Amino acid sequence: MFNGHKLTQPEAALQLPETKVAADRQGATMNGSLEPAGAPRPKGAGRKADVTHAILRAMCMAASLTAFSFMVTAKQHSLLVVYGFQFPVHSKWSFSNSFEYLVGVSGAVTIHSFLQLLICISRLLRKSSAIPSRNYGWLVFAGDQVLAYALMSAGSAASGVTNLNRTGIRHTALPNFCKPLHSFCDHVTISIAFTFFSCILLATSVVLDVIWLTKY
Repeated sequence: MFNGHKLTQPEAALQLPETKVAADRQGATMNGSLEPAGAPRPKGAGRKADVTHAILRAMCMAASLTAFSFMVTAKQHSLLVVYGFQFPVHSKWSFSNSFEYLVGVSGAVTIHSFLQLLICISRLLRKSSAIPSRNYGWLVFAGDQVLAYALMSAGSAASGVTNLNRTGIRHTALPNFCKPLHSFCDHVTISIAFTFFSCILLATSVVLDVIWLTKY
């Protein structure tokens, strides 16, 4: 009997397998082997991704701030000896457009990374996703990519000027300016190194942004 009606033998035979299949699906879902379509991402995986995102932001902010600090403190007074004659020389980062460009880009990356780090920390404390929507994810992806290319170009431009200071100009027999201005050149070199390191960190953030956009 079923709801006051008597089931025939074929109907009972048809309903029993359907009931068993439904129970199997429910049990499989409870065991975690199957997930319904459109299910949210696992909390554990999302939490790890957000923590990784925050760590990358903190490292990028520290690296770009280091590059900025070493460059703006790159200045020195010294004496240059050419054929036995001494000439006073003064070098400062603001004398080069390439160095000014590096300072501007590294400062922008520092501010960008700091703001993103604050957003990540606030969302982690509220136990919510660091990237709340796809539109926000695309915005962060675009910003990270543009700044990564800017860091690469700034580091490359500054490297050319620094290499010229170290090797001199062969056609005019100018000396190695980094010998009397060793402190200045050391500051610039460290700044360029951290600039490229910041670029690598931002590129890693771009990869994580792409992974998030493709999965969620």
